[in-house]
Amino acid sequence: MRTTVLVTVYGISVLTLMMVFYALESRHCHYVLAFGICCVLSSIYGFITGVCPFGVVEFVWSIVAFRRWNKLGNQKCAQAK
Repeated sequence: MRTTVLVTVYGISVLTLMMVFYALESRHCHYVLAFGICCVLSSIYGFITGVCPFGVVEFVWSIVAFRRWNKLGNQKCAQAK
């Protein structure tokens, strides 16, 4: 029972952070990186809870986010420094 509560709190926390970082992506490229990290963490949550399609989709989103961050890192982040 306690494990279920911890996993639920973990999932809610990760998904909340993921939405926050997604909303802030246009402000700085580091939010894109944070979004990608949260996607990996939510993918782990999906696999832990046994919802493999969710885990796979979130993992794909993390790849998309990391590629976008890498592209932005060569343009926008370099200009911001």
